[in-house]
Order: sequence, then C-alpha cells, then structure tokens
Amino acid sequence: MKYLIGIDGGGTKTKCKAADSDGKPLYDTIGGPSNFLVYGLDKVTETIFNLLTDCIKNLNCGFEDLAFVVLGTAGAGRKEDTERLEEHFLNYAKSKKDEIKNLKVVSDARIALEGAFPGRPGSILISGTGSIMFGKDSKGYIHRVGGFGRFIGDEGSGYSIGRKGLAELSKFYDGRGKITMLSKLVSNHFGINNSEKLINAVYKNNFDIASVAQQVIYAAKKDDEVCKKIVDEETDELISHIRAMKEKLNQEIMEVSFIGSVITNDNFLSQMLNKKIKERFDDVIVKEAEHQPVMGAVFMAKEFDMKNLD
Repeated sequence: MKYLIGIDGGGTKTKCKAADSDGKPLYDTIGGPSNFLVYGLDKVTETIFNLLTDCIKNLNCGFEDLAFVVLGTAGAGRKEDTERLEEHFLNYAKSKKDEIKNLKVVSDARIALEGAFPGRPGSILISGTGSIMFGKDSKGYIHRVGGFGRFIGDEGSGYSIGRKGLAELSKFYDGRGKITMLSKLVSNHFGINNSEKLINAVYKNNFDIASVAQQVIYAAKKDDEVCKKIVDEETDELISHIRAMKEKLNQEIMEVSFIGSVITNDNFLSQMLNKKIKERFDDVIVKEAEHQPVMGAVFMAKEFDMKNLD
C-alpha cells in the first residue's frame, strides 16, 4: 500500500497527516517548528524526518511506501529557498539509508489555499503578524496580492497596525499628537509610558510591534478617535487586496476565506472588514475554510502523485 503525507510547518509547531492513496486520513502527529529561515536547514530537516519516521512506524510501512510528501511551511515563499530545503532533506534521508522518492516544498499559504478550496477556485486573505492574499482561478493558476513584508508592505496586518499605533503614541508623548487611550493600554500591558522607554523597547529590546495591534483594536472599539482611524485605514488596505484579487481571478462570484488572528478573531477590526465587504461588493462571499492547511498538503500530495502516474 502506498501513502500520502501532508505537512503543515509553522513557526511554533509542525502538523503531519498520513493518508492512503485516495487521500483518506490515517494517522496524525505533531513536531517542533519548521520555519527553516529562522531555525536553519539542519534543525527543520531533522524535525520533518522524525515526523515521517513516526508515520512509518505507526503505519507499519517503509520510506519506499511513501508515494508523495508535501511540506507547506513558513519561509518557503521563494523558489530558490524551497529547492534548498528539498535538496538538503533528500540528502539527509539518503545519509540515513532511507531514500525518499517524491518530496515537494511549498509555502504554508499554498496548502492553506488548497485546504480552504480543494480542487476549485477560491482565495484566502491572511492577516496575522504579516499579510498576504492568494487566489486560485478556474484554470488552477495561482495568483498573489501583497506579501511584500514589513518594510514595504504587510498592510492590514498586526505589524502594520501595531507600528501605526506606536507612531501615534510617539507623537502623543511629544505633544504633537492627539490624546489616545492607547497610552494607558500600552503602559499597563508593556510598561511603556514615555518616549525613552518606547525608543529602548523598539530599537534595543526587539519589542514585538505586532503585539500592540490588540490594544489598538480594543481602543478603537472603545471609540478612541486615533485608533479608530488606524483600523479604518488598515481595513481599507485589506479591501484593496480583495479588489485586486477579484480582477486577477475574474470569477462571477469570488469566495474568500480568512486566515490569521487579526481577522479570524471576532473583534472590532474583523467586524468592520466584514461590514465593508458587504457594503462594497455584491460578488464576494466570505466562507469558512473547508479543511485545515495540513489537509491541503495531503490534497496537493495526491495531485502530484497522480501527475507522476500519468
């Protein structure tokens, strides 16, 4: 019997699902983080190898019985990076005398898209620490909007919201900006209550800027003028992602699934975003993802395996 393996690699943990050749799930296991740009090729390769070893042990099979393995992981956005991880892993497996025939590394967003809309058109809007949007058209082509990173992009993300909040806070400390309840929230949560502490936190102590997004959104809910303006601007940015993707997909009705804590949690920002979508589009439908990303990796493994058999 041949098996398909789907792996969802994140920054804190990695989910692995084994399935039969038809894509029916058989076994699940979890390992450590697998963002190889953060943790390095050696550590991530070892994590993935251990997950596959666990699957083989529980399925009572060998590495030769793995028809196809798809790893969707954070950090795999560029082709040269994915090829580096693929080559490193396959060489590692050979050194262990456990050769793997078929392995494909893709981005975590790609398996999330396939999980949300398996075998059909759809799109995912991601807003967590960063932001990006992926879509699949009726011919199966993949399109992307955003994802340019925190320095020149990531609009509508936790980082962008947090950065704007801290920028307004710096103006408030200087007497250049408006009074905002964000000052009290940041003081209570992070112990930052003046210019010097803010500068030290951001430039010396590697402060998690995206973590301030939660306070900005809360203050906006409480009718804080400064924070409401930020949330309004950032939801408009996400709307522009959707509008651009609509043009690329050219579907009569575009379905979109939300991913990431900023927009999947029920908060003032997600409520505003949903309201704007309903008001500004009559051909966009927000839907829950049909499956988890790890299952999307299984679907992709099945598709790649079928292409190998043709």
